[in-house]
Amino acid sequence: MNILFVGDIVGKPGRAAVRHFVPALRERLGLDLCIGNSENAAGGAGITPESADELLESLDLLTSGNHTFSKREIGPYLDRPGCRQLRPANYPEGTPGRGFAVLDTRGGARLGVVNLEGRVFMKPLDCPFRAADRVLASMRADGVRCVLVDMHCEATSEKNAMGHYLDGRASAVLGSHTHIQTADARVLRGGTAFITDVGMCGPWDSVIGLRKESAIERFLTQRTASFDLGSGDVHLQGALVEIDDQTGRARRIERIQERMPE
Repeated sequence: MNILFVGDIVGKPGRAAVRHFVPALRERLGLDLCIGNSENAAGGAGITPESADELLESLDLLTSGNHTFSKREIGPYLDRPGCRQLRPANYPEGTPGRGFAVLDTRGGARLGVVNLEGRVFMKPLDCPFRAADRVLASMRADGVRCVLVDMHCEATSEKNAMGHYLDGRASAVLGSHTHIQTADARVLRGGTAFITDVGMCGPWDSVIGLRKESAIERFLTQRTASFDLGSGDVHLQGALVEIDDQTGRARRIERIQERMPE
């Protein structure tokens, strides 16, 4: 199966890039499933039901991260039956929503998707490594061979550690959160596709999606500045992963980068 995972979708520009590119990529690359991280989809921080529904017109499933609950209205949405918006699986018991899902392709193959959030320089959540163990064991018991993990965290070391920890047990471990696409896409020795960060969908004429002037002001003054989105040079970034349906091992991983017309 061929899977597209696109990185942090930042505000209206990121949503526009998804609408513009994903349907064409689905056809051109023969994609079976398309997934994206939506935690910055609503105004650059958080998710609303409206932003999630808009993205799900182009994508099959959404993951998220530390900004999942920045918008209060997302909680009830996550508990709706059949909701295709995930939150990290290592959030405490009783948190709205779910941290994993199993998707069916038109060809009859199944893909498990796991959403995890790291702890280094982030919130003191439950251990993402042990959460991965629990979810993968459940999926294996259900006969799911192919599993994609969104490892949403700040530290590159934590992302790399998760890739090696799950090597041979997950089909792909793909990093998100830092909005900068890294150049280390590869298939690890055990057959797991890995990249430290898939990048973002949003404006490059910015500081990781934020208006340059606002971001620089924060660094210069160490004071809170307005949280405004950038607006120019919009890109879609992500990773294409090809997985052997029978073994669950990745055959290849390729970085994806598309630029919106001016």
